[in-house]
Amino acid sequence: SSRTARSEEDRDSLWDAWGSWSECSRTCGGGASYSLRRCLSSKTCEGRNIRYRTCSNVDCPPEAGDFRAQQCSAHNDVKYQGQLYEWLPISNDPDNPCSLKCQARGTALVVELAPKVLDGTRCYTESLDMCISGLCQIVGCDHQLGSAVKEDNCGVCNGDGSTCRLVRGQYKSQLSASKLDDTVVAIPYGSRQVRLVLKGPDHLYLEAKTLQGVKSENSLSTTGSFLVENSSIDFQKFPDKEILRISGPLTADFTIKIRYVGAADSSVQFIFYQPIIHRWRETDFFPCSASCGGGYQLTSAECFDLRSNRVVADQYCHYYPENIKPKPKLQECNLDPCPASDGYKQIMPYDLYHPLPRWESTPWTACSSSCGGGIQSRSVSCVEEDIQGHISPVEEWKCMYTPKMPVVQPCNIFDCPKWLAQEWSPCTVTCGQGLRYRVVLCIDHRGMHTGGCSPKTKPHIKEECIVPTPCYKPKEKLPMEAKLPWYKQAQELEEGTAVSEEPSFIPEAWSTCSATCGVGSQVRLVKCQVLLSFSQSVADLPIDECEGPKPVSQRACYSGPCSGEATEHTPEETQLLYGSLQEFDELYDWEYEGFTECSESCGGGVQEAVVTCLNKQTRETAEETLCVSGRRPPQLLKACSLDPCPPR
Repeated sequence: SSRTARSEEDRDSLWDAWGSWSECSRTCGGGASYSLRRCLSSKTCEGRNIRYRTCSNVDCPPEAGDFRAQQCSAHNDVKYQGQLYEWLPISNDPDNPCSLKCQARGTALVVELAPKVLDGTRCYTESLDMCISGLCQIVGCDHQLGSAVKEDNCGVCNGDGSTCRLVRGQYKSQLSASKLDDTVVAIPYGSRQVRLVLKGPDHLYLEAKTLQGVKSENSLSTTGSFLVENSSIDFQKFPDKEILRISGPLTADFTIKIRYVGAADSSVQFIFYQPIIHRWRETDFFPCSASCGGGYQLTSAECFDLRSNRVVADQYCHYYPENIKPKPKLQECNLDPCPASDGYKQIMPYDLYHPLPRWESTPWTACSSSCGGGIQSRSVSCVEEDIQGHISPVEEWKCMYTPKMPVVQPCNIFDCPKWLAQEWSPCTVTCGQGLRYRVVLCIDHRGMHTGGCSPKTKPHIKEECIVPTPCYKPKEKLPMEAKLPWYKQAQELEEGTAVSEEPSFIPEAWSTCSATCGVGSQVRLVKCQVLLSFSQSVADLPIDECEGPKPVSQRACYSGPCSGEATEHTPEETQLLYGSLQEFDELYDWEYEGFTECSESCGGGVQEAVVTCLNKQTRETAEETLCVSGRRPPQLLKACSLDPCPPR
């Protein structure tokens, strides 16, 4: 760790100090500012010479307009292909959200007017992520670059969802001759993620009422997006249904209504998050119950309206099941002794005065079990403390004004440690019988390596294994017609090499034969590649990074006899590379006869195909001089023993 710390110091010491922050790219709505530093070394410095931060994270006034739209409209007085256009922004481009794409009003013409939008432009309309230097950077709801903090359903940054409640329901129309409309649902101020779906012939419309009492109405007559009391409404109208969406928060109380226009029934499904606007608030301590000599004082709880910022009746808070009224707190006060001349202490009138006795408990006993769930107990008694501080036990009923503390509770309810066996290693041999190993750990309920597991239940860490590959290869005794020519053997013997975490040669597939008949050639691309274990992706390396022989990238191929060639040979003979050889030449030919032993027993090695001269009638090995040297097949190598070596 000290070496790492020194290397980081050395790396940072090559840089000059960071410069001052630049002016913000925007004056409102969230922009970006940058700071630069200079490399003091003649060599290349590690790290970046520029850093960014967000700035001007205040809402823009409504008349400011969209930042991307401003950049598009800046090109209105610049001719494009000899003509002036009024440019409108194209938002939420999935391929390149940080380019300035604009559409000419009234046409289908879409043009990229700039490769990068200005720093601070939002990548997407419904996101805080911003474009900086042409790249989309993540911005959390705390307006920090790279932050993953998000708003909860209630709109609270990094909240737990406790300040609102999900409201879901369904309305069904009830037709009557005297009733032309009806209320579907009332959605209060501050609600979010509102969605209503009407199915049927009837029609939705809405009424709004601000906190100042201003009323307005919208008939929702056409599909589109529009503002109602500064709340953005998205409405879609179809022949048999209507969809209303409001992302919120609502800036007024909305009432969604239905107007009956058809004889058939309609239904409306709605869902939204409603803020809990009435919450309990703890009061300050009431006056002390005594003026001297020791007394007590209590707190209480009152129901508070967050919209009007005033205290309201308790039943408003009782309406929400999530609201739990806090219990009163009790504390001692005016502990100074009373003056001797008085001879008594003044008891202040106080209706909520609680007597002196209180519950007192002993410490919990040790848990009955170290894991897997146990119990512990304690004794609880009612005691009273006099002015001199002496504590004495009293009857329990005197403490019943508060609930008695529990005398038993569960403890150590987490799971006991248990053995966790990892995956088996590869077999220690590449053929026949060997051993394989695995790591067995004792893991606690947090997933940490610990002790405490029973040795009797520990899984075994090694076992025998059998590799189905035999440790020798008997010499094949096949009839002549079953043996493939050497060039087809080569195609079957070669196996695709998988990319590993060590640099290795990876050949691609062979191209098609260059000749449609007779002898031709095939080529393929051989790359040096490595598997990046962290990202599970493959990277190309320079050829000299790979060790071992490079697989061949060119070979001969045969596509059958061409028309007009002699056909008096047997079918087996026509599969050879040269179809018009003398009888002596056709009696002897080269063939692959298996592979040499692998150069390594594990961790990756190389095998070379053995080439022999055979008498094709007797299938016996002959002198190499009897075979035509020009037809000897090329050297053929393949990787072997690719499994990693077992741990020492």
